Amino acid sequence: MAGGDGAMAMTPHVLIVAGSDSSGGAGMARDVETVSAFGLRSCLAVTAVTVQTHAAVEHIEQMPPELIAAQMRAAFAANPVAAVKIGMLGTAAAVQAVCSVLAANREVPVVLDPVLASTSGRVLLEDHAIDVLRRDLMPVCRLVTPNLIELATLVGTEPAKDEEGACVQGEDLLATVRTAVLVKGGHAHGGHANDVLLQPDRRAVRVEAPRVDRGMRGTGCVLSSAIAASLAQGLPLEAAVRGAKRHVLEHLRGAR
Repeated sequence: MAGGDGAMAMTPHVLIVAGSDSSGGAGMARDVETVSAFGLRSCLAVTAVTVQTHAAVEHIEQMPPELIAAQMRAAFAANPVAAVKIGMLGTAAAVQAVCSVLAANREVPVVLDPVLASTSGRVLLEDHAIDVLRRDLMPVCRLVTPNLIELATLVGTEPAKDEEGACVQGEDLLATVRTAVLVKGGHAHGGHANDVLLQPDRRAVRVEAPRVDRGMRGTGCVLSSAIAASLAQGLPLEAAVRGAKRHVLEHLRGAR
């Protein structure tokens, strides 16, 4: 057993900071599944426990901020954490708790999926926490991955009607937080679900993929976790995004 524990400790880990989903369709369940698919291990900091089905979120129990921070510190102490993936945070206090731990681990790349609401419309982040997320957390991340609705909320406007408008909003967010932004096209219309990677002082990169006509919850979780896993393996950001996009496409095509 000791040898096995040693091997586990040497394997790069992705620290997942997110909420649970009792249906298994999104959140931490999808994150762990995705990191495992890339041959890595996960360690966890649970931010909230949710009671939900595939149709609706019925109840949310937020974790105390100090407990979130303690889980993160324990994960960093126990494992070789090579990347962090952040999903649902819920409150401004939780955002600040996460920031406090990341401040002591600045060398580790962080991917933030800014979860603001569930697919069914349940609010998952307090309104007044959005400013804290944008001001304190996003600038210390390697990448932020909003969908079109989240992006519009983060820049304080209506959802973009096309890719050009979404990229303008993405550039606005980029200028504010000085962190790479992946503008996701999954909520757009048409035959393609293209994403656009925006980085400070670099050209925009379009990551193209056909739209798969198959509904599946948790695709944002899968994408951001796949990017974090690839960064943990040492890939550059653009390569990590392209590989993650391929992984999501394969996942959708294989969904049942």
